[in-house]
Amino acid sequence: MSAHLKTALIEGRQVPRFDRDITNNLLMEHTSLAEVRDEKMIIGIRNDSGEIYRLIGSMHLKNYMNAVEELFDMEMADELQDVEGQRHGCDAIFSQE
Repeated sequence: MSAHLKTALIEGRQVPRFDRDITNNLLMEHTSLAEVRDEKMIIGIRNDSGEIYRLIGSMHLKNYMNAVEELFDMEMADELQDVEGQRHGCDAIFSQE
């Protein structure tokens, strides 16, 4: 089974404890930031300091929506849920509530 999501950490940003839950629940290919940014849809994940530390990208809407649903199931909030367009190069930005 191949991963339909690509992910990369942003260098120099603190990785929070809840990151393990994300990597355990989403099937992702770890790759470079450049490759993730080449995907059509991008999800940013904020750490406890409010910095985006991880990007997750998908070329396919179904995989993107599955990832978003999984993040909601993990009780994370999407700050762009009611916003049109991208912010900080992301279609969704999740953080712990």
